[in-house]
Amino acid sequence: METEKKETPLIELNEIYKIYQMGDQEVKANDGISLTINKGEFVAIVGKSGSGKSTLMNIIGALDVPTKGTYYLGGQDVSDMSDDELAGIRNKMIGFIFQQYNLLSKLSLLENVELPLLYAGVGSKERRERAMASLEKVGLKEKYKNRPNQLSGGQQQRVSIARALAGEPSLILADEPTGALDSKTSREVLDFLKQLNAEGNTIVMITHDSTIAMEARRVVRIHDGKINFDGDVKDYAAIL
Repeated sequence: METEKKETPLIELNEIYKIYQMGDQEVKANDGISLTINKGEFVAIVGKSGSGKSTLMNIIGALDVPTKGTYYLGGQDVSDMSDDELAGIRNKMIGFIFQQYNLLSKLSLLENVELPLLYAGVGSKERRERAMASLEKVGLKEKYKNRPNQLSGGQQQRVSIARALAGEPSLILADEPTGALDSKTSREVLDFLKQLNAEGNTIVMITHDSTIAMEARRVVRIHDGKINFDGDVKDYAAIL
């Protein structure tokens, strides 16, 4: 009988160190982190300010490379890529959702959502179709001509989600996605992320807030640059 072929993890971090020189001291922002995330998971990486979670997010998001260790994204070794290669990986594989939305005020919603597709070299007709489909998915198709400043905070965050989805990424990386929102709007955004995950999208959410982390299906907690918890959200609830 043939053994079943195991699916390659989407994210595979092996003994990741990020070391900064502060005067004559070495600071290990990430201190030997090993982590595997499979396609279709919804994982929250939680930790207090200074825990190393933002450094880890930058490595997972191909915004930075580790000092030591290996990082495979979709089976590709991203650990020592050049800046241009990292930019290519970000464009093709990762959709970012930021706390401050990062929308360009002079562009319409449609043009904001089209931007990553423009960088990826997608033709204008397909770009428009995909951007409109993304805006429709977040319930903002009718407002495609509007500018970001004509929208509420929650609507702006939905545009940033549409922008992340337009490139059909392998990974959606959400950095404190509810940080600038009130509780009602936060609930809407979290429910939307859950819906995207139910549709098969892989989501990694970075947060300092354990109650937000509990919205994911798996929680990874970082403390002093190391993982001190990695498990199901129910197990995480039991230790809080």
